[in-house]
Amino acid sequence: MGIPLHDATFCVLDFETTGGNAGTDAITEIGAVKVRGGEVLGTFQTMVNPGRGIPPQITVVTGITQMMVTNAPTISAVLPTFLDFIGGAVIVGHNVRFDVGFLHAAVRRWGGPMMGNQKLDTLALARRLLADEMPKFSLGELARRLRLPHQPSHRALEDAWATVDLLHFLIERASAWGVTGLDDLVALPTVAGHPQWKKLSLTTNLPRRPGVYFFVDKNQNILYVGKATDLRSRVRSYFSSETRRKIPALLRETHSIGHHVCANSLEAELLELRLIKEHSPRFNSRNKRPPKSCWVKLTTGEAFPRLSVVRSTKGPGVYLGPINNRRTADLVVDAIHTVLPLRRCTTSIGRNRRPKRDGLCTAAQIGVATCPCTGELAVEDYQPIVAEATRLMTTQPHITLDRLSQRMNELAVDERFEDAAAVRDRASAFASVIARSRRISMVNGIGSIALEFDSGVVRIDTAELGLDEQLCVGAWLDRYGPNARLLAGSDALVSAIPRLPSFKPAK
Repeated sequence: MGIPLHDATFCVLDFETTGGNAGTDAITEIGAVKVRGGEVLGTFQTMVNPGRGIPPQITVVTGITQMMVTNAPTISAVLPTFLDFIGGAVIVGHNVRFDVGFLHAAVRRWGGPMMGNQKLDTLALARRLLADEMPKFSLGELARRLRLPHQPSHRALEDAWATVDLLHFLIERASAWGVTGLDDLVALPTVAGHPQWKKLSLTTNLPRRPGVYFFVDKNQNILYVGKATDLRSRVRSYFSSETRRKIPALLRETHSIGHHVCANSLEAELLELRLIKEHSPRFNSRNKRPPKSCWVKLTTGEAFPRLSVVRSTKGPGVYLGPINNRRTADLVVDAIHTVLPLRRCTTSIGRNRRPKRDGLCTAAQIGVATCPCTGELAVEDYQPIVAEATRLMTTQPHITLDRLSQRMNELAVDERFEDAAAVRDRASAFASVIARSRRISMVNGIGSIALEFDSGVVRIDTAELGLDEQLCVGAWLDRYGPNARLLAGSDALVSAIPRLPSFKPAK
């Protein structure tokens, strides 16, 4: 969760140096002020011997002469105390990249660990928040025009004090845009560059809680529904880090942003699904329509069962699914055919169990299928293949994947890479369908359960869930179930099927 600004500790620093290159120049003076909630916690100031001459033009600007630093400590002597002074505070500077660049270069030469502190640039903040008011954004120009209590003088501590005044002014100005947390303030320079950034104030009342958010147009139509574990951070990201092409159009049409706080992320996921179904928001591309599922069916009602893709589970057979598209279903059929010589042809079998065709089908001719085309295959001889297909589709799918993996490796060794990729795609489709089917079976067997997490107790009642909601619950349990303790309910969370490998290609 974000740190409230009044609880955040800032270390505002400024360096005077022998030049502008952190790799070749050195620090001559350090000034820093540590503040929290408007209260000064401490100051740090020291001259530093740069170990080299100070160019005359630098002396003209800063007033720092060679004599002033001759007896000063070196940066290696100063760093331990200065880094301890900074601690875990947010490092603030006016063009903070300059100061942090010199600090990191000094730490590297000293041999110390690099700092991971958050950084905040008052120059970037001023350019965003005061863009319409200021012609220039140098520290001196801002201090003069804003009549800040401290005016910079190109000396480290005085400039740090001026930057503290500027920071407090900018924090007050940013509050008008709903900025109340440290993460909001750090992200504001990026957010403020967004064409719709003035709508950022619509996020002011969003809590840092899990829930569902919805963008609404001026006619009170819901444009988009989303879920989040942190509503405030997620919605504000639309004004900075979101890169999807539809986002600019969505924000242009947004008139208000609503939200619904949920007890946990599962409740948020289910509510998101239901709201999308109810309102069919224009900018939501997924889950607007009920899934049109299909199944891979082993037709055990026939004398010589075969695999087919069907739209329902009517009639006798072994069903694998539901599957959300025909292409995946076809890949699953291909996967099973790769490891088992099941009948592939659709030749009609007469009442006498004799085929109504002459000659072998193509699959039987090339030796990849056992088909009853010629009438020479007995039902009894075909049944072991059917029994094995049933096991591979139900209780032993990992054997199918092992065989596919072996075949894929054999093809790769023979440098038949396109064929190996085709087998990989079949294995990936088969694994995903088995995982999906297992999730649905698990959810259907749960009933009501209570799971205890570190963050609290989650209660799940799976009665009357639709297919997409069952899949949602199953996916959520796959992600978070292993970290939970079962307080009440069934043991349906325990699967007899080993965890299946992934065959998705590496990116």
